[in-house]
Amino acid sequence: MRRLRHAKIVATLGPASSDRSTIRALFDAGADVFRLNFSHGTQAQHQERLESIRRVERETGRPVGILLDLQGPKLRIGTFAAGPIRLEAGAAFRLDLDPAPGDERRARLPHPEIFAALRPETDLLIDDGKIRLRVESCSPDHALTRVVAGGPLSERKGVNVPDVLLPMSAMTEKDRRDLDFGLSLGVDWIALSFVQRPQDMQELHDIVQGRAGIMAKLEKPAAIESLEEIVRLCDGVMVARGDLGVELPAEQVPRIQKRIVRECRRAGKPVIVATQMLESMIQSPVPTRAEASDVATAIYDGADAVMLSAESASGRYPVEAVSTMSRIIAEVERDPHYRDVMDASQGGREPTVADAICASLRQVAAMLPVAAIATYTRSGSTSLRAARERPKAPVLGLTPEPRIARRLALAWGLHPVHVPSDAKSVDEIVSIARATAQSEGYASPGDTIVITAGMPFGSAGTTNQLHVVNV
Repeated sequence: MRRLRHAKIVATLGPASSDRSTIRALFDAGADVFRLNFSHGTQAQHQERLESIRRVERETGRPVGILLDLQGPKLRIGTFAAGPIRLEAGAAFRLDLDPAPGDERRARLPHPEIFAALRPETDLLIDDGKIRLRVESCSPDHALTRVVAGGPLSERKGVNVPDVLLPMSAMTEKDRRDLDFGLSLGVDWIALSFVQRPQDMQELHDIVQGRAGIMAKLEKPAAIESLEEIVRLCDGVMVARGDLGVELPAEQVPRIQKRIVRECRRAGKPVIVATQMLESMIQSPVPTRAEASDVATAIYDGADAVMLSAESASGRYPVEAVSTMSRIIAEVERDPHYRDVMDASQGGREPTVADAICASLRQVAAMLPVAAIATYTRSGSTSLRAARERPKAPVLGLTPEPRIARRLALAWGLHPVHVPSDAKSVDEIVSIARATAQSEGYASPGDTIVITAGMPFGSAGTTNQLHVVNV
């Protein structure tokens, strides 16, 4: 079942999309990867959704990726004795560790790591930035602040500290339990929230040890300062524009989004653009024109995937949201200017045989009437190198490893296929590629296909062969 587009769609599952029939409808509408958001729901609910995804995978015969999104540390204020309060601009407001319910003068902030990092003139943002406080003085157990931007405030609202590198791990004990649980079920990607520094990704890498792809959610300004190193340490990146747009001025987010996509493309790492892409479709069957343009911009920039959150998880029109996103992507990719942009934004190649082969592959696909490109891979690296080149022809990622096939479902232009046998010769690879290109609907007898692989066979990371053959 082939997609008639290159960029992929990630759909979040939730109360509106938990049953198997809806998950199948989302897949049929265009979802390539399903996100399990562990900020909501129980492990049992996520396991049920995962099992439904795997049933859809068996029904369709197409590898489907599953992304486990860890909650990360949630920084929140405490409760209020008499319900919601109102903070007035210019008023003094104290934050401390005292567990007593708060009022208009003070509130609990049960995070000593925040107090340890605060300095005078630091800003704290509450409730997605609706409330802004400026620290006037602080100690290890409290901070005296002045209200810069006031308004109504209810209990347990989130707290952001945009200009401070907090001395805390990106993984909580809950995250560690959820990570172990997800790995035991065989999820394909792990997304780490609240990434601040390269060490956060190294910690996740050491735990996962290759059992899944690891993804950095970039939503903290501190992470942008170490962008290149974080990208180097991960297998993929999510541009999490929600918190990023809280902690940074809104006008900076588009520029940073483009910078992240460029860096991921240079490194050959899949990148997802996420958050509020079709937000109005939570309640409406059609998006705003601005939302359609937002999705299109991410595709023009060369993102591997775009993501739906509440639109597919809890909205009224989850299937319509996926279908709309798929149509927007297809429309962009039909634009001749889109190919001009892709051709003009190549980069990141290294002086290696593998990169030379994949660069040649792109040129061959541009010069000849190539129906499809077939990459034979065990680790996925050959297929990802081919995808980084953004060739005109679709790329078949042939692999004997089911977990790699599922992981490749996220990457631009890749149609992953689990091939049952591990090829032992060039002739066998050519035979598998020809048969797969036909059975998957990418080529007909007489068509030209291009094949890449590596020798010795069975060794990861040895791409060194390119074959142009007729079907």
